[in-house]
Amino acid sequence: QLQLVESGGGLVQPGGSLRLSCAASSGFPLDSYAIGWFRQVQGKEREGVSCIGTDSGPINYADSVKGRFTISRDNAKNMVYLEMNNLKPEDAAVYYCAARIRLFKVCVVSKPQLYAYWGQGTQVSVSS
Repeated sequence: QLQLVESGGGLVQPGGSLRLSCAASSGFPLDSYAIGWFRQVQGKEREGVSCIGTDSGPINYADSVKGRFTISRDNAKNMVYLEMNNLKPEDAAVYYCAARIRLFKVCVVSKPQLYAYWGQGTQVSVSS
């Protein structure tokens, strides 16, 4: 079964940048899966941040991160990244990557319930 592992979280000052990585277990090519990045603050619902369909497209972003975050794939490394720039305190959350089952090639950023596989999450803190 596909397993996902996020990394790259940490503490950053407002205006700073982080790059989150999502790695897959061996034998599962991530470019065959639609991948989403989600975030969750304790006590709140999980929120879609960005997603990318198979073959690196199409790509979607939540309005709150457009122009600041970039999702990308590195198929050679079997990784999906979320580059986060100009971070704001409201971006602080646990960030998760998730994958839809291989049948579905298109990603949907607003519906975490459509994703079957989830990583354990990585904490992003934004504070001065």
